[in-house]
Amino acid sequence: MANSSPMKQPRRFRRNTLWLALMAAPLAHAQPVSLDPIQVTADREADADTVIDAETIERFQADDLEDVFAGQPDVSVGGSNSIAQKVYVRGFEDPLLNVSVDGATQAGALFHHSGRLSVEPELLKQVEVNAGAGRATEGAGALGGSIRFVTKDPDDLLRPGESAGALVKFGSFSNTDGYKASGTAFGRLSDNWSTLVSVSQSDHEPFKDGSGDRIAGSDARQQLGFAKLVGQLPADQTIKLSHEVRTDEGERPQRPQWVVSSFNRLYELDGRRDTTTLNYGYAPAGNALVDLEATVYHTESDIEQNVEDRWGRYFGFSRNIGGDLRNTSRFGEHSLTYGVDYREDKVNAGYQEDKRAEQQTGEVLGVYLQGDLWLTSRLLFSAGARYDDYRLKDNDDQRFSEDEVSPNANLAWEVVDGLTLKAGYAEAFRGPTTQDSFKLEGSENDPDLEGEKARNTEVGFDYRYETFRLSAEVYRSEIKDAIADPLLPFRESIYKNIGDLESDGYLISAGYQWQALSAGLSFHSNDAEVDGQPLTVYEHNLLGNTMGDTWIADLAYRWDRNLEFGWQGRFVEGIDNLDTSVGTIDKPGYGVHDLFLHWLPTGNEELRLSLTIKNVGDKQYLAHASNADYQHIEDYEGIVGMPEPGRDIRVGLAMRF
Repeated sequence: MANSSPMKQPRRFRRNTLWLALMAAPLAHAQPVSLDPIQVTADREADADTVIDAETIERFQADDLEDVFAGQPDVSVGGSNSIAQKVYVRGFEDPLLNVSVDGATQAGALFHHSGRLSVEPELLKQVEVNAGAGRATEGAGALGGSIRFVTKDPDDLLRPGESAGALVKFGSFSNTDGYKASGTAFGRLSDNWSTLVSVSQSDHEPFKDGSGDRIAGSDARQQLGFAKLVGQLPADQTIKLSHEVRTDEGERPQRPQWVVSSFNRLYELDGRRDTTTLNYGYAPAGNALVDLEATVYHTESDIEQNVEDRWGRYFGFSRNIGGDLRNTSRFGEHSLTYGVDYREDKVNAGYQEDKRAEQQTGEVLGVYLQGDLWLTSRLLFSAGARYDDYRLKDNDDQRFSEDEVSPNANLAWEVVDGLTLKAGYAEAFRGPTTQDSFKLEGSENDPDLEGEKARNTEVGFDYRYETFRLSAEVYRSEIKDAIADPLLPFRESIYKNIGDLESDGYLISAGYQWQALSAGLSFHSNDAEVDGQPLTVYEHNLLGNTMGDTWIADLAYRWDRNLEFGWQGRFVEGIDNLDTSVGTIDKPGYGVHDLFLHWLPTGNEELRLSLTIKNVGDKQYLAHASNADYQHIEDYEGIVGMPEPGRDIRVGLAMRF
């Protein structure tokens, strides 16, 4: 199973306008068509670089991860079909990030040719993205940053004075001859308890690319069930209990990232994820020293592939059990957050006769401290550190133990009204962890395997004047002793420290609003490499990929409170003569245009009609976040990622009861 080559086999904290400016600094690229202040709706302090809210997600009828992050120049998603989608932040792949859903960490990889993340955009209240090693509170293993998905509560859907309601949505997709239907019921069980239940189903046939060709293996049938119970307990306590079940099935290439070929045939590929999360909060009124948050979670993911003409059914499993306990104490305008987190990871793989024949187990214990100190009314100093202790037992009975302390420090200075300068340095650590489940059988760990250490430095500014905004930042991220299994000189299937991973770049964003018209423009440039060699997903699976310079532009116009329409363009510059270990490849540039329209025909939210046109120009292209085209290189025929879908007209109907 290892051989992939075709070759011959802090919460509710509030401060003055400076604090709001600091939190809203990334708004230029997070919400480019809205100049409203960011509403901190998450349970914890929204200390993220980028916050994507529900309105932004709904604007283009988001159906997958690519749609969710379409407006972010420093976040790229490749893989075309949902089960193969991978997320890259500043060139680093999502396994290098700490990714969570309502605090439940999504760790472990089932198959390096498949994505490990799946979300239902309809359920998201917001998405928080932190790029680069940052605050100690971001969790263990956040070498390249973190992504936090926050789901909606019943109160996010209930109107003032309303005790119950329902939302029914239906959407059609022209490109895939597909549909998506969902129903959500929400209400109050009592004055202190509320609940939400949501189910959805989508069915998509293989999509057409920009040339009009049907892409085999891109079909999908997905189902989701989600339930959340929220209670307001005596003495200022809050409890949230949620459970999500998500399934994905379809006939996919053996390697879903790549196009169908003679060595990458179609087989049944099914996936499932179950997540149970318990969140508890205790913030007694009048006690500034206690703001307690506790999270406990259990996540199981599995994937099944029926390679009937080779080895039959093969199974991969991943389980994550963990929790986080933190408290925030406030001393006037200052705050201190401290806590402990723990996670146990287990991966299994095997055939029909013994589905869990191969097994690896790992665990990580972290202790952290993060403080925010206002040195003056205009100068904020943040500093912290976390200690992480990693343990791993692999399927060869090798044992690894690594621990490290990771500090961070940041300054934000409002020089004059509206202008804030920022600078920061942070470290992060990740010890040896469980491998890709589908490679357990044919891979091993180097006995001398060492942990990875990240260092991130960045400087920038944020400027706001009335309805104009401008921000920029320059960064450098380095991960020493990056762990991967090298492709060449031959696929050894040995996980080892392959070198130092570096990501350098800068981000510039601007926006302006004039009455009902708003406009935004952002640019991201990034250079990511390992020991001087450019990152590519084919050679550096689960590490990163090289992206061309990316522009995001958008316009939106609100005709009145009942009608809004707009445009968004994503323009990626080409990369020629990209050196790899197997030869030179090109990544052609592309520009993609999307349009949206929202109409409330009855003048209220009881009925909403939406029209979205994705890839208006029917552009034929291969996203830079996907596997590049190696087919011109001898012995690498068929090594090419799936192209992106061509024009897709989406019509949506939402009814509120």
